[in-house]
Amino acid sequence: MTDLQAPWTPSGRELERRDVRRRRRRRSVLVATAATVLVVGGLVLGVVSSPGWPTVQETFLDPFHARESFPAILDGFWLNVTMFLIAEPLILALGLGLALARQSRAPLMVPLRAIAVVWTDVFRGIPTLVLVFLLVFGMPSLGLQGVPTSIFFWATVALVVSYSAYVAEVFRSGIESVHPSQLASADALGLSRGQAMRFVVVPQAVRRVVPPLLNDFVSLQKDTALVASVSLFDALFSARDYANYNFNYTPYVVVAVFFVVLTVPLARLTDALGRRYAERERAGAR
Repeated sequence: MTDLQAPWTPSGRELERRDVRRRRRRRSVLVATAATVLVVGGLVLGVVSSPGWPTVQETFLDPFHARESFPAILDGFWLNVTMFLIAEPLILALGLGLALARQSRAPLMVPLRAIAVVWTDVFRGIPTLVLVFLLVFGMPSLGLQGVPTSIFFWATVALVVSYSAYVAEVFRSGIESVHPSQLASADALGLSRGQAMRFVVVPQAVRRVVPPLLNDFVSLQKDTALVASVSLFDALFSARDYANYNFNYTPYVVVAVFFVVLTVPLARLTDALGRRYAERERAGAR
């Protein structure tokens, strides 16, 4: 067998480099682990050794009250999840429609463009909680025929209206980030502006804004708890009801755990997508 046919084996120099890199990684992991244990241990020790820790433990971390309040909070949390699942697709559709209306240049679209501008400006300025109060208590008072009066319905509408204004701006930033040469190329191919937006610009824009969109939906998931303020029996309202009756705040910690368990995977997905797109940009891939 000639030298060219022999399988490749790393040289001694390369093996030495690999060994150095391996030792550096091992040392980094050890330092990071030690620093984390030191910081977390110090924080836990500081909290546990504080004078009021027994009172906090009894008031906020009582296992008995956690078990007793768990079923009602679980039922209420399902309402939060249902509201989130209904609102999310509506927000996406409405936000994209508002963004496209703002990007339109056709004279006939001027009224819609004006409505989109006013919508995003006004509803981004109104706190979501205030919007929930206004729609839940205001719309049924109009007495319109055929219009639902359900608190759940109007609370969901308030979330859709509020978050669609934010999502519309996210979509608009994505659309404006697409290079004008893409539109010029579509025009050279004979595509109308509508076709260019549909087949060229919007697909690229949506791909770029996925991470910020997921961030908005993490916020939306948490803001479903605002409906407790209008007496809708969600997770937070269930916790408040139990806490007021038993003079113990452990159910609030249980609610917090519910939301953390649901939002952390979505946050990690957002980070992973952000890294993936950043790596693609650096590599010059599609």
